[in-house]
Amino acid sequence: MKSRLTEFIKTTWFRYMAILFLGIFSGEIIFRSCAHMPVFSYPTFRVFISTLFLSGLFGYLLSFCNKIVARVLIGLLIFLTNFYAYLQLGFNNFLGVYMSFGTSSQLGAVVDYIKDFLHSIKLVYYTTFIPFILILPYLILFEKKIYNNDRNNIDKEGKKYKFYIKSLLMLGSVLIFISVYYLTLTLKFMQNDLQLTKNTDLFVNPSVPSTAIQQFGTTVFALGDIKVTLFPMDEQLTYNHKKRNNKSSNSDSDLTRKIDDTAWESVIANEKNNTYNTLNNYFISQEITNKNEYTGMFKGKNVIFIMMESVSDIMINPDLFPNFYKMYSEGWHWENNFSPRNACATGNNEMSGMLSLYTINNNCTANNYKYNTYFESIFNIYKNDGYRTSSMHDYTEAYYYRSTIHKNMGSEAYYGVNQLKIPYQTEYVNWASDEDFMNKALEILTNTDDTKPFMTWLTTVSGHQPYTASSILGDKYLKDFSDLGYSTEMKRYLSKIKVTDDGLGVLLKGLEEKGILDDTVIVMYGDHYPYGMNRNTIKQVLTYDLNDYEIERVPFVIYNSKMEPKTFTSYTSYINIVPTLANLFDLNYDPRLYMGHDLLDPNYESMVVFADGSWKNEKAYYNAQNGVVKNYTDTPYTNEEIKAINEKVSYKMKMSSLAIRNNYFKYLDNQLSKYKVVEVSSTTGDNVAVATN
Repeated sequence: MKSRLTEFIKTTWFRYMAILFLGIFSGEIIFRSCAHMPVFSYPTFRVFISTLFLSGLFGYLLSFCNKIVARVLIGLLIFLTNFYAYLQLGFNNFLGVYMSFGTSSQLGAVVDYIKDFLHSIKLVYYTTFIPFILILPYLILFEKKIYNNDRNNIDKEGKKYKFYIKSLLMLGSVLIFISVYYLTLTLKFMQNDLQLTKNTDLFVNPSVPSTAIQQFGTTVFALGDIKVTLFPMDEQLTYNHKKRNNKSSNSDSDLTRKIDDTAWESVIANEKNNTYNTLNNYFISQEITNKNEYTGMFKGKNVIFIMMESVSDIMINPDLFPNFYKMYSEGWHWENNFSPRNACATGNNEMSGMLSLYTINNNCTANNYKYNTYFESIFNIYKNDGYRTSSMHDYTEAYYYRSTIHKNMGSEAYYGVNQLKIPYQTEYVNWASDEDFMNKALEILTNTDDTKPFMTWLTTVSGHQPYTASSILGDKYLKDFSDLGYSTEMKRYLSKIKVTDDGLGVLLKGLEEKGILDDTVIVMYGDHYPYGMNRNTIKQVLTYDLNDYEIERVPFVIYNSKMEPKTFTSYTSYINIVPTLANLFDLNYDPRLYMGHDLLDPNYESMVVFADGSWKNEKAYYNAQNGVVKNYTDTPYTNEEIKAINEKVSYKMKMSSLAIRNNYFKYLDNQLSKYKVVEVSSTTGDNVAVATN
């Protein structure tokens, strides 16, 4: 037996397997160290098993190849896995998320970021290439020498290990490794009891990259990510229909929101598709929030939504940004507002702000599902209330297909930078001026004979990176910040968002001159923090701890010149914009169709949910990547309470993804139109829904 083992160790197959294993696994260990993931852990053991299996499989296949070709392919595989680990570290450091092949629609745009990406790279990330650098000389020199010796004894190995013996060994190895790996996914002691998604589900569909990489390593994640990108899949979800008895509560209070579900119940009764009925049962069973003391506060007023490019809490400064601060201090603002980052932050966060849905974590949802329609979108609920709707952005469609996306959400007119006819540069460094943008937006909104109130969505661009390079807007106010002691990078950023503040000044002045400022509500939030900027640079202005997603704090403001200033401390994000504003304007809407909640509802549960399923509030922070809870009070959540919150969060995110993937709201709109309340039963007095087709 000993001689047989010795002979096996001398085989080409074993050598190739050993080289691949050393190159790939050591790269995984370096990655985990750089990403501050525990090295001595069950997930690392799982990575060990998967790397050993993959190395054995590829080593077996390459043992039949020409030796020169095999050496080249071994070197290439090690380089690619090391390079992928490097990219993931850099991408997460640069944008705050791990990359996915599902974001391929942005590949053309990513070329623009290369210089800033490289500038942000930490030197330690280059250590991921150490395995390749050390193994390359061996492949070139020593493996070549072994190859020459093998040529002189070409039949020696062949006599000892025939093809069928190698095949049997490989088959046995495959069965053993698959069995062991499966056990690492299922054995209870190897699982995190508080993990949001089970490892078995995450392995089949690595829909949450941060958790999947933590549990499986970069190589297995990459393979799984490629699989679901080429062959998209929905998770198999079920939801029992637990319809709330709204009829009994209708007489409780004048504030009770009354919604007739007769037609929807008929849709469910007649639907045969499991996916649609799962979604039907989920949404119809959600809470119908009541009206409250704020309902209709702004009814009939104009409304302007502004998503501000790269605006973080840095903009909360009365001296540097007086126009923004005027609305921030004289209106309502939420101190604990966040814009959770994801792979396509601007487009996806804009989409969530318009729909109150969680976008799909590992793809550019706004682009990938641009043909979806949403009857419950922010545009449609205002349009149904008699508003003229529009949307505008002072850049082209190089990144996001807004002319299609917004139209399918109900925007009656979309104006890009070309339609606005304002100056802009096609190069990445120089962006259009938000001051020009607001001037044009005012013209479009006010130079009309249409007497309907207006609702518009404006997405600014001036604050966009880069901040390391000289640019027109980045240098415009550079001297104004010369005495603050900040780096040039920070001063360029401040200069850019100063232009955004100038634009807000143009808007306020223009609305006042037109005599409609008092009759207009302005809603503002930052789309994301200035990613691409080093944390140490951000700390020059923001002095609080930026860990635990604190870096993602951005302003959220609701302003009207006649309102009383208020400060809210509840935790929130863009997910709550639609239901909150729909209630303030007393629009006809169904609160159950949104993943967000009316922030002014007395029963609002203070919480912000991040793109990977992490969440935080006043009591605790839950990190979905590693399943660890950090408590902020002396009365921490119990494990059962954490699990209950996680289950609720998980269902919201999964149902949102399922709805988007299946264009559910188009389906629901079409189905509800088939069933109308056409008569009242003479025996029960209830409405009866009858199919009209």
